Amino acid sequence: MRLLYCGSGWLAVIDEIARRLGPGFEVVPWDRAVPLTTAVADVDVVLPSNAPIGADVIAAAHRLRLIQQPAAGYEGIDLVAARAREVPVCNAPGTNQVAVAEAAILLLLMLARRVPEAARAFAAAEIGAPVGRELAGRVLGIVGAGRTGRALRDRATALGLEVRVLDRAGSADPAARRAFFAGCELISLHCPLTDATRGLVDDDAFAAMPAGAIVVNVARGAVIDRGALERALAGGRLGGVGLDVFWHEPWDPTDPLYADPRVVVLPHVAGSTQEAMAQVAAV
Repeated sequence: MRLLYCGSGWLAVIDEIARRLGPGFEVVPWDRAVPLTTAVADVDVVLPSNAPIGADVIAAAHRLRLIQQPAAGYEGIDLVAARAREVPVCNAPGTNQVAVAEAAILLLLMLARRVPEAARAFAAAEIGAPVGRELAGRVLGIVGAGRTGRALRDRATALGLEVRVLDRAGSADPAARRAFFAGCELISLHCPLTDATRGLVDDDAFAAMPAGAIVVNVARGAVIDRGALERALAGGRLGGVGLDVFWHEPWDPTDPLYADPRVVVLPHVAGSTQEAMAQVAAV
């Protein structure tokens, strides 16, 4: 049986999956120089990661028996086309919540302590590094009450943060959303991308946030309305933005948004740790 791993990272997980499956299974990475519709022609299982698995890809995978997403969520997978082919689609929730929660804290700390600016000051041999702020005693709003949201809540509480959570019911109530964003100095996104959460952080949300608010997105890019984010940055109210997910993947590193000194970017690695890889392989 042949498995195609489509991720741009986590290549070490391929060896772990192959080791666990044993003889008779071959796990190969997708060579991005080859169209995905060509690469899937002779595989039995597709592990999409960040690759879009549309109806054209599913139709081209003549031997396809399973689509196994090595993460939570089904974004980018044409579930209707898979159902028409009677191809099961599975995901792997509960494998990387610790890794993602720790990455959220990393981004919050980098932005609060102005680490990128300090690094630039060091490189330029400037006297007097920028002065950051402590996290302890501040209010952290977590959007999403699932595994990663709960993992972040526990760790943030231990750091002395006051934690508030916006769950699914609150997300659907405009008044509750506005009150939530108005009361949080720090905000971290941990919700799935659905019709209800697409563009959840919009102009109204940014307008409600306190001046100097920090927003971290380790969920899905489109949970933030990109135009609204650009307008909020241009208005000077945001203290910083941390992004590990994007509106389009693969991302464009030359995008001017990512050059903004108030924006800290990770290359979609929040869930990428050795421990998380081992758990994904075990699923």
